Amino acid sequence: MEIVSGRYFDGKTSRAHQASLSVRDGAAWLEGDVTRHAPLSSLRVSERTRHAARKVTFDDGAFFEPDDMAAFNRLLDASGHRDSGVVRAQQSWKLALGALAATVIVLALAYRYALPGAAAAVARVLPQSVERQMGEGVLELLDERLLAPSKLSAERQRQIAAEFAALRQPHEDRQPYRLLFRKSRLGPNAFALPSGDIILTDEMVKLLDNDRAVAGVLAHELGHLHERHMSRRLIQTSAVAAVTTLLFGDASGFIASLPAVALDMHYSRDAETEADDYAARMLRHNGRPLADLEAVFTALDKLEKENAMSIPYLNSHPPSAERLQRVRHLASAP
Repeated sequence: MEIVSGRYFDGKTSRAHQASLSVRDGAAWLEGDVTRHAPLSSLRVSERTRHAARKVTFDDGAFFEPDDMAAFNRLLDASGHRDSGVVRAQQSWKLALGALAATVIVLALAYRYALPGAAAAVARVLPQSVERQMGEGVLELLDERLLAPSKLSAERQRQIAAEFAALRQPHEDRQPYRLLFRKSRLGPNAFALPSGDIILTDEMVKLLDNDRAVAGVLAHELGHLHERHMSRRLIQTSAVAAVTTLLFGDASGFIASLPAVALDMHYSRDAETEADDYAARMLRHNGRPLADLEAVFTALDKLEKENAMSIPYLNSHPPSAERLQRVRHLASAP
């Protein structure tokens, strides 16, 4: 019979009592400075760890700490005690690595497939007041840091707005929008905000020098609004932040910086393709040639080859040559 010496604590004082632990007749017996026994089924044995001492805890909170861990483990084995499957898995580096790898795979698949689908569903039912608030916050920050009032004349702005307003949207549910003109410190640009605002910069108008091509750019941005791409990306980013909060703590700093996150947000290649396809459908719906859209990507491709690294619009979009090739393919399709 294995007998293990150690210290007994009654759970009420810090005094240690010398005692020996043994097992017989289905019960644990302590003998020495104290004498007590209890059924094995009423005891809790702490998990096996590499460095910390194990202990046996009684149902009243008292516990016994063995001096000789090897002898204690032999006593446990002899009594029929077995660690749970979780504890045994924790002791196996192969199982631990496997569990880690499985967790990473599940998270990656959820981020790649489940999260975008969930974000799209949420964006579809998101109240317009919420989208408007998000968009206004981003526009306010843009006007403070990157944008300035447009230098285009009021008449020129009306011409561009009228050219685009004359195009019928390819869906019965018309997507509301508001066209705003700004001068940019970062070169040619155009983007859509969740509020329904489409920002067109003077530099983009100058680059294209063709109102029909400008209408193609605006149709692309309207496609982003129709598909709620920015709202979806913001929801995805917020979901990631929420998970990060659960894992690592407070995310109030992230929430406060949400407008700034939106400024640096790059749409996925799929989102840009969807917006390009929407623009192509809109032009065709109005009997316009896709050459108007080709002119956009031709101009951007030329600019990209000259100074792509300094133009945020180019850095955040797929290669213009690739988009031009796709539009030409659409134009040749029946």
